[in-house]
Amino acid sequence: MKATNVRAKAAEVLLAVMDKGQSLSEALPNAQKQISSKDHALLQEMCFGAIRLFPRFDAITNQLLSKKMKGKQRVFHHLIIIGLYQIEEMRIPEHASVAETVQAAVALKASGLKGLINACLRNYMRNKDAILKKINNDVVEYCHPNWFIKRIQAAYPTQWQAILANNLKRSPMWLRVHTNNCALDQFVSELKQHEIGCTQPLPSETAILLDKPMPVEKIPGFEQGWFTVQDGAAQHAALLLEPKDGDVILDACAAPGGKTLHILDMAETSVTAADIDESRLDRVRENLARLGETASVICGDLTLSQTIGDREFDRILLDAPCSATGVIRRHPDIKWLRRSEDIDNLATVQKQILQTLWGKLKPGGTLLYATCSILPSENVDLMREFLASTDNAELSLIDHPLNQSESAENPGWQIFPGEHNMDGFYYCRIKKQQ
Repeated sequence: MKATNVRAKAAEVLLAVMDKGQSLSEALPNAQKQISSKDHALLQEMCFGAIRLFPRFDAITNQLLSKKMKGKQRVFHHLIIIGLYQIEEMRIPEHASVAETVQAAVALKASGLKGLINACLRNYMRNKDAILKKINNDVVEYCHPNWFIKRIQAAYPTQWQAILANNLKRSPMWLRVHTNNCALDQFVSELKQHEIGCTQPLPSETAILLDKPMPVEKIPGFEQGWFTVQDGAAQHAALLLEPKDGDVILDACAAPGGKTLHILDMAETSVTAADIDESRLDRVRENLARLGETASVICGDLTLSQTIGDREFDRILLDAPCSATGVIRRHPDIKWLRRSEDIDNLATVQKQILQTLWGKLKPGGTLLYATCSILPSENVDLMREFLASTDNAELSLIDHPLNQSESAENPGWQIFPGEHNMDGFYYCRIKKQQ
């Protein structure tokens, strides 16, 4: 039987993600099902934090162990990491962090390793400065893989350190008020009545930034469809698409449906939400039902013209599959699960989908290309190439107060992680000539 001790469970999650390549969004919920609900937040904090800072604690653990743990013993390597994370990053007294981590070894059916784990953690507390001096390199300092550090350094020579630092921060919680169901003033008033602190820091009036993240069920109006959880950067998609009443619109790669709902909130339109993943389309359907909206839902490969059929659209939102390197603070496992060679493969898929959907756009129509990536090969380089090679494509500059750098030579709006508290995102708007 697997352990139900929260620290033992955290070590198992680290093993699943860091050694076996499982995503955190898959491993963590499975682990939470096996422990008391009162420990869910503690487990989440340990797993997110330890994965966010993994190279630092991994290197320390390697210094503490005289012999590397292999095979079935790897879970205890990760258990020591969980112990170190508590000592360094959590408000748990050191003696309690050590004692509870040692007890987790019992839960993992390895009482014989209690002494080793206890000795490692106490050795670290006694000799911290000397141990840290031995593990000084870029990967440990910035807690990102070397290939990623080099790509960001090359792309953004004056901003790369700030980008990496922001990736290590905890993500904020943004809401978008769904004004078809609740007026903005009413929603803000409800938040105040429930003593939920918030601000409206973006030009978009419907974007709400909470002072502290909280369970969505505790926010007034969730079941009534008054709002949807959506990052501030993602909320620009529908705004930049500029839907008008009567438009026929395609939301390509639509799951989980936040952008589809925003389009439907802005105008009386006919929206088709398409995605390749049927299970993720279930989230689209659930969100449409919760907010009382209607859209046509299609499952299929958007690199293939037949997926969409003969339909043509006035506007297309292409939120292309990407490296997701702009949302690492929300998904810290991304930086460990991605490989450098993935990026070129993703760019190939992005080009294929863009070419296919361009053929589905009516003359005079608008296509908004978007990714949650900060890598130029998926964004500005790709769009520069597309515009140069497509005779009837014309850049439509994004007139937004936060977009100061776009030009014909530098198409699109690149938002960096943490900029105005938003996720990293890229937008480029193009028009199809008549």
